[in-house]
Amino acid sequence: MAKYVYDFTEGNRNLKDLLGGKGANLAEMTNLGLPVPPGFTITTEACRYYLAEGKVPDGLGDEVDRHLEALERAMGRKLGQTDDPLLVSVRSGAKFSMPGMMETVLNIGLNDESVHGLAKQAGGNERFAWDSYRRLIQMFGKTVLGIDGEHFEGALEALKGDRQDTDLDAGELQGLVETFKGIVREQADMEFPADPREQMRLAVKAVFDSWNAPRAILYRRQERIPADLGTAVNIVAMVFGNCGNDSGTGVAFTRDPGSGQQGIYGDYLQNAQGEDVVAGIRNTMPLQDLERIDKRSYDELLEIMATLENHYRDLCDIEFTIERGKLWMLQTRVGKRTAAAAFCIATQLVDQGLITMDEAVTRVTGDQLAKLMFPRFDADADKRRIAKGMNASPGAAVGKAVFSSERAVELAGRGEDVILVRRETNPDDLSGMIAARGILTSRGGKTSHAAVVARGMGKTCVCGAEELEVSIEGKRFTAPGGVTVSEGDVLSIDGSTGEVFLGEVPVVDSPVVEYFEGKDVGDDDLVRAVDRLMRHADETRGLQVRANADTPEDAARARRFGAQGIGLCRTEHMFLGERRKLVEDLVLASGEEERQRALDALEPLQRADFEGIFRAMDGLPVTIRLIDPPLHEFLPDLTELSVRVALADAGAGEATDKDRELLAAVKRLHEQNPMLGLRGVRLGLVIPGLFAMQVRAIAQAARAVPGARPEIMIPLTVAVQELEAVREEAAAILAEAGVDALIGTMIETPRAALTAGQVAEAAQFFSFGTNDLTQMTWGFSRDDVEAAFFSRYLELGIFGVSPFETLDRDGVGRLVRIAADEGRAARPDLKLGICGEHGGDPDSVHFCHEAGLDYVSCSPFRIPVARLEAGRAALSQNDSDTR
Repeated sequence: MAKYVYDFTEGNRNLKDLLGGKGANLAEMTNLGLPVPPGFTITTEACRYYLAEGKVPDGLGDEVDRHLEALERAMGRKLGQTDDPLLVSVRSGAKFSMPGMMETVLNIGLNDESVHGLAKQAGGNERFAWDSYRRLIQMFGKTVLGIDGEHFEGALEALKGDRQDTDLDAGELQGLVETFKGIVREQADMEFPADPREQMRLAVKAVFDSWNAPRAILYRRQERIPADLGTAVNIVAMVFGNCGNDSGTGVAFTRDPGSGQQGIYGDYLQNAQGEDVVAGIRNTMPLQDLERIDKRSYDELLEIMATLENHYRDLCDIEFTIERGKLWMLQTRVGKRTAAAAFCIATQLVDQGLITMDEAVTRVTGDQLAKLMFPRFDADADKRRIAKGMNASPGAAVGKAVFSSERAVELAGRGEDVILVRRETNPDDLSGMIAARGILTSRGGKTSHAAVVARGMGKTCVCGAEELEVSIEGKRFTAPGGVTVSEGDVLSIDGSTGEVFLGEVPVVDSPVVEYFEGKDVGDDDLVRAVDRLMRHADETRGLQVRANADTPEDAARARRFGAQGIGLCRTEHMFLGERRKLVEDLVLASGEEERQRALDALEPLQRADFEGIFRAMDGLPVTIRLIDPPLHEFLPDLTELSVRVALADAGAGEATDKDRELLAAVKRLHEQNPMLGLRGVRLGLVIPGLFAMQVRAIAQAARAVPGARPEIMIPLTVAVQELEAVREEAAAILAEAGVDALIGTMIETPRAALTAGQVAEAAQFFSFGTNDLTQMTWGFSRDDVEAAFFSRYLELGIFGVSPFETLDRDGVGRLVRIAADEGRAARPDLKLGICGEHGGDPDSVHFCHEAGLDYVSCSPFRIPVARLEAGRAALSQNDSDTR
C-alpha cells in the first residue's frame, strides 16, 4: 500500500515533491539535531488523490492515527486530554513557497474542558489559555468553515477599543470565546466542534482544499508554479509564543533579503503567535532587540542561523518561537529575495567557498536581471516626502493611490498605474498586489505578508509606514503635517529607501543599465556582482545572442548590451514617415517606367540605411529581412478615403484626382485578412524589381563598409519554389557586386516548418519568426484576441502563460524541432536562429538551447537577459548530462 504519512525523522530536504517544502525542511532540521517540535507530514500524493477523487485515500486515517499516537507518546500527553492536553498545528506546505496563499490552523485540540488543562500547563496562566482558544475558533471559523474573517475581527476590535490584544485579560478573552462560538453558530449553522480529532480531520481537508482556492490559483499563475503538484499537510506539536513576555515569535533571515548584505535581519514580537508577525497586525521590533530581552535564546538562534546557511549554502528564511525561554524552530527554507540581493548573495557565496561560479549563475534569473534594469527615482529631482516606512522590496513605483484590491484591478485593467495602499495586506489582496505598480502599508515589517509576497513578485513595496493613518472606508490616508491623500491622488514610493512622496517623481536609468551602456558607475557592489555573473554566463553559453534592430542607433545600443550581431533587421520599418509616399508611388505605379522611378528613389535611401547599420555592427553578422508588410500599412484607410470621395461626389466636400486614383488602388488591393494576404515573399514576386532593389542596396552598402557581413532573409516562405525564384535573382546581384552573403528564409508558417527538408535545399539559414508561427499554429491573431479572451483562458488553465510571451513547446516548439532536424538533415551546415520576441523570454531561450539553435535574437533591452539565460541553459544541460 502507498505510504501517505512520514514522521519528521523519516524525511529530508530532497523529498520536497513528496513532503512539500515545509515538511522536507522540518525533517532536515530534525536530522541536524536542531530544536524542532515533533510532528509528521501527510504527503502531496494524499492531496492529489483527495482533489481528484473528492475523498481522502483509503488507509490515510489509520496512518494518521498511528503517527499521532507516536507523537502523543513522545510528548507525554494526548490530543484533547482535559488535564494536560497536547495541541497541534495543521499547516500547509507545497513544494514551492506560496506565502499566505494556503491555510494554517493553530491550537487544534482545545475545547471547553482542555482549555483549563492548558492554563494548568502554563502555571495557571488563564489569560494565555483563553487567548489560544479564541485564536483557534477564529482561525478554524475562517479557514475551515469559510466564515468571513471580518465577523471575528470586528468583534475583537469592538472589545479592544484603543487597547492592544495583549491588554485583554482572561475574563475578557473567555467572553470573546463565547462571542466567537456564537459567530460560528450563526454564520455556519453549526456548533464549533469540540472533538479534537474532528477538528484535526476538518483542518486537514481545509488545507487540501486551499490548494485550489482562488488566491492560490492566482499566485501559482503569477509565479508559474504547476497546478498539479498539490500541497502536503504538516501536523506539529504546538509550542507557544503567547505565554507572556518570556515568550514570543519571530522571522529571521541569515542575510538581508533586500540587499544581500550580511548581518542580522528579521522581526520579533513578544507574547505573540506566528500569525501576528506575518499578518502585520502588530508592529514588530528588530531581531537585534531579542539580545536584550533573552540573550540565551538570541545566541542560540544565531548559531542555528549560521548552521542552516552553511548547510543549505544559501540565504535561509527562518520562523521560530520562544516558549518560556526555550527556542523552537518552526520552519526554514531557502529565502525569497529581491533581484539585487540574488546577484549579490550568489557572488558572496562564491567568495565564501560555499558554491562555484557555475552554481552562482544558476542562482540568478533573467527575470531578476530585467528587474534590475528598471528605472529608479532621480536623486536630484524636487520631491515632497510625506512619510517613511521600511524598505521592504526595492524599486521606484509611481501611480494613483487606491485602497482596495478590486479598485487596483479595475484601474490597472484600464491601463492606469496604481499604488495599493492598505493598513496591512492579507492573502485576499493578491489580485490587487499583482495589478499594482507598488504596495504601501502602514503596518507590518520586512517579514509581513506584503513584504514577503512583494519581494517574491519583484514588486516595489514600502511597509510599516506608521506615520500614516489609513482609512480604507474613507479611501484616504493622512500623513504628518496635515497632508491628506485621497483615492486617485498620485504617489511615488521608493522601495529601496522606504520613502513615500506626494506626486510623480522623475525616474532615471538604473546603474545596471548604465553599466551595460559602458558608463562609469563607480564602485557599486551590485554592478560588480552583475558583471561577474554575466562574464561567466558568456563564457559558458553555447547560444549566441543577436538583436532585433532596424536603425544604426538601435544597432549601436545592441552592441553595447552585448549583441553578437543582428538577427532581424526589418526593412519595412525603413519605409515609414516621409518615405511612405515613395512606397505609395510604387504600389500605384501604372507601368514599368513609373515603378522603376519609385524604386530608383528608394534605393539610395536603403543603401544609406544599411551602411549605417553595418558600421554600427563593425564586422558582426547582420540578417536583413526583405520587406514584409501587409500592403494596407502603406496605403490610406479604405473607409476614410471612401467617405472623402463620397462626400465630394455629393457636393459636401473636396477630393482630388489623386484621392480617386488612390481609392481605386486601395479597393483593388484591399484584403479581408491582410496578415495572410499579399506580403512577404509574395510581395517580392508580384511587384517586379522590389526585392532586387533591396538586394542591390545591401550589396552596395556592404562594399562600402569594410568587414560587413550581410545575411539576406526571404520572408514568409511557404513553398521552396518561392524561395528558389527570389534566391536566384538575389544570388546573381550579389555575384555581380562581388559580395558574399548568406541567403536564407524566415520560417513562420506551419507548412514551411513541415517541409523544412525541401526548403533547406535552397536556404543557407533558417530564422524562426515565432510571432507569426504562433498565430498560425494556434489560429488566432495576437492583435485581436489577447484582450478579448486570454485572461479567461488563463483562468481556465488552457494557458499557463500567453503563448506570445513564452514559446508553446508542445505545438510551436514541436514545429521548430521538426524544421531544425529536417533542415539540418538536408543541409548539415544550416544555421538556425529565432527572431520572434520569444528570443528574449527566459524559458524560450532554454528551449532554443535544447533544440540546438545557433542563436536567439531579441530587442536590444532584452539582450542581457538572453545572454544570462543562455548561460544558465548550458549549465542546466551540463548538470543533467552528468547525473
